[in-house]
Amino acid sequence: MALRTLFHEVEFCVIGGGLAGMGAAISAARHGIKTLLMHERPVPGGNASSEIRMWVCGSKLLMETGLVEELRLENRYRNNTANYSIWDSITYEMVAMQENLTVLFNCSCQDAQMDGNKIVSVTGYQQTTQQYHQVRARIFADCSGDSILAPLTGADFRIGREAKSEFGETLAQDQPDNHTMGMSCLLQAREMSTPQKFIPPSWAYSYPTEESLPPRGHRMGRSQNFWWVELGGMNDSIADTETLRDELLKTMFGIWDHMKNHGDHGVENFAVDWVGFLPGKRESRRYVGDYILNEKDILAGGNFPDAIAYGGWPIDDHHPAGFLHKGSPNINIILKKNYSVPLRSLYSRNIENLLFAGRNISATHTALSSTRVMATCMLLGQAAGTAASVALKKDKTIRQTALEDYAEIQQLLLEDDCTLPGIRRNIAPEVKAAALTANCGDPEVLRNGIDRDYPGEENCWRGKLGDRVTYEYPECRNFSTIRLVFDSDLARLKDNGHLNLPANYFLNAPGQTPPETLIKSFAIYADGKEIYRTDENHQRLVKINIPFTAKSVEFRPLDADSKKLFAFEVR
Repeated sequence: MALRTLFHEVEFCVIGGGLAGMGAAISAARHGIKTLLMHERPVPGGNASSEIRMWVCGSKLLMETGLVEELRLENRYRNNTANYSIWDSITYEMVAMQENLTVLFNCSCQDAQMDGNKIVSVTGYQQTTQQYHQVRARIFADCSGDSILAPLTGADFRIGREAKSEFGETLAQDQPDNHTMGMSCLLQAREMSTPQKFIPPSWAYSYPTEESLPPRGHRMGRSQNFWWVELGGMNDSIADTETLRDELLKTMFGIWDHMKNHGDHGVENFAVDWVGFLPGKRESRRYVGDYILNEKDILAGGNFPDAIAYGGWPIDDHHPAGFLHKGSPNINIILKKNYSVPLRSLYSRNIENLLFAGRNISATHTALSSTRVMATCMLLGQAAGTAASVALKKDKTIRQTALEDYAEIQQLLLEDDCTLPGIRRNIAPEVKAAALTANCGDPEVLRNGIDRDYPGEENCWRGKLGDRVTYEYPECRNFSTIRLVFDSDLARLKDNGHLNLPANYFLNAPGQTPPETLIKSFAIYADGKEIYRTDENHQRLVKINIPFTAKSVEFRPLDADSKKLFAFEVR
């Protein structure tokens, strides 16, 4: 008897529910597109989930906004004890409770049906229900990391490192090869009030002396997440995953044995709290798009006309031998400025309706070593989902949309609180035309189209209890939406305050709370009457959807301390 197949008809199908896939699916759904997310794991989040537990890192120069900041702020509000189960529940809620979005967890994409160079449908097997799901869509996005749709569709892809001669990259190889960055199984430890014993498993590797380990900093610290326990770059980063997992576990338990039982490493009172049995990957297949982002773009801060995201993580190229390499584990080139990523690097050059986002975008190995971090990946996903929504509404191909409508996509991203350095958000004519006054400061910055501070450049109005900003109109008008952007302390990047969860758990560590810079309490008045009030704001972007009619609309902060407001618009 054959297993049952369920059929789904949507407009947009996303494969892979890591942060990139979440960004793509949520953004398309919020723009009114009927979307389905197929994810092979039981929880979303990918490398950031409780199954792998890598920090959400991004640009070291300019902290990201948009969906990734929404996620981080929700986590800081609801996850005071920095618990990974709470984190998983928040990522789960963002996709599972999203209008216009269907999610298939534990469902692994196994086949794709083609019509020429166009994907018609994909089929996944859901192991928990023992049934197949076939999904028909007009546009597909592969955010699976390993680019599962590449071998299933014939989409062009690359794997490994390019030769210097191809792009003139200083870090490229004399001859191309298939080596990649490796994968890691992380470990988390918890500090106790008394000494903790550790008995290693018999199958763990033994590192009895400092000389038996490669030169890696392995004392305990708040930033010690064992990323350098890395293997697989010299192997097949997909086919050899199970074997490499076994090797990583032997290595990880051996390192913890070394730290606990062979010398003083500051871990006497620490116990193993968790070890990952699912490797976190850095690199495998990379799609080929209309543009291949390369090292020169990263170092030059490439500004593309079709910029839809930016990055600023260092060029962080890990040696393919990983832990087995006796020298430095990585090359780390700190960037002097951010670089943009073009939309042309997010769609296939030979499959008409295929987008991609995450660590599989159209980039060289060297460029990938910067773009692969998860905050950047979620920006790329949000951009891909937004681009899909525009293409679907205009009934255009992705390539047509990228070439003709990228400015519209940029404005939608800015409206959704993504940062695109150097590009201003357009202000609606009716907002520009209204009279805007305040009892202190210059309120005009609230409609200048720049919704954050930049280094050395402040774009905010400051207010506290008793202050107010008011829009006034010559006659009564109908309104439906109020858009506000608050200060979530994007400068917290400098002290690791942006990290979603800790690497290890220390005694008496402070809990997570929303940034103190946010205006927590505020009210909206229409013609002097209160129509909205909250004392629990914990987000940066706030959209209030309330239909009302008024001649004047007023924002009143209710916090005692003066705090920043970047945008206030009534539409």
